[in-house]
Amino acid sequence: MGGLAHDFDRAGPDMRPELVRSRPRPDPTRIARSLAHAGIGVFECDLRNDSLLWTRSVYDIFGIDRCKIPHREEIVALYDEPSREMLGRLRSRAIARRTGFTMDARITRPDGAERWVQIVAKVESERGRPAVLVGTKLDITRQRAEFEALKQSAQQDGLTGLSNRAVFQQRFLDASRSAQGVRPLGALVLFDVDGFKQINDRYGHAAGDACLVQIGQRIRQSFPDALMVARIGGDEFAVLVPSNRNLRRLQARITAATALLRMPMAWNGHLLEAGASHGAALAQNAITYDAEDMFLRADQALYVAKRSG
Repeated sequence: MGGLAHDFDRAGPDMRPELVRSRPRPDPTRIARSLAHAGIGVFECDLRNDSLLWTRSVYDIFGIDRCKIPHREEIVALYDEPSREMLGRLRSRAIARRTGFTMDARITRPDGAERWVQIVAKVESERGRPAVLVGTKLDITRQRAEFEALKQSAQQDGLTGLSNRAVFQQRFLDASRSAQGVRPLGALVLFDVDGFKQINDRYGHAAGDACLVQIGQRIRQSFPDALMVARIGGDEFAVLVPSNRNLRRLQARITAATALLRMPMAWNGHLLEAGASHGAALAQNAITYDAEDMFLRADQALYVAKRSG
């Protein structure tokens, strides 16, 4: 026994029995307070009778008076239809498999304010049967808005607000043979601004930018039913025209758009005059079209129009 004591004495501090400390137990009150400060609400739903237990943060997220007892049917009615359907599907599957789920849901509070809520839930069992659904709810409205703004800025041309070249490439040129393609497509029309360099040279880049903004607005005005209007180059624009009854009037619509683009644009007391050449290509099939072939045909037609102009 003396040898054993001697071994401990020679061992490092972590090996001495009298210095080994047990880990402190978590403080539920402190944990709950930390969650509340983070805006995270905790909930429980008794699966036997659908009764709900909420912390204060959940009441605040849903805009419900803390003095009221929440009823599940009334709360579920606050979800928009897609979120309600997804919640029902994920919840049922989690209960059947005794697992959990995570989802983002959009709700409309009793005061009319819309919120996005992130839900993390898990099924707990008693005696081998699902008994309680527990989890957290977090208001992610601000994060969602920031994400949508970031996504929109990534998809839009910063000057004109139209779709940018990357979106045109992704949704048209690269996706014509996939489920993500633009459909039903009738035609591709390309416009190239005539006289843009002269405006830049005479009045400066600010005038050129104003010209491009006006051109973009006029093209969008001329094709209000377009599947996409994009700025795909410095002074080049693309229009994806749907396959509908207006397709029979495509040439007349292009002629009217070209006439509109030739109209002078007011800028800082000056009248900016530009024009536009165009090239178009019809889709051989509204669903299974060849985007690259259409672009080559429209671009060739545009080249011929500019040479002849």
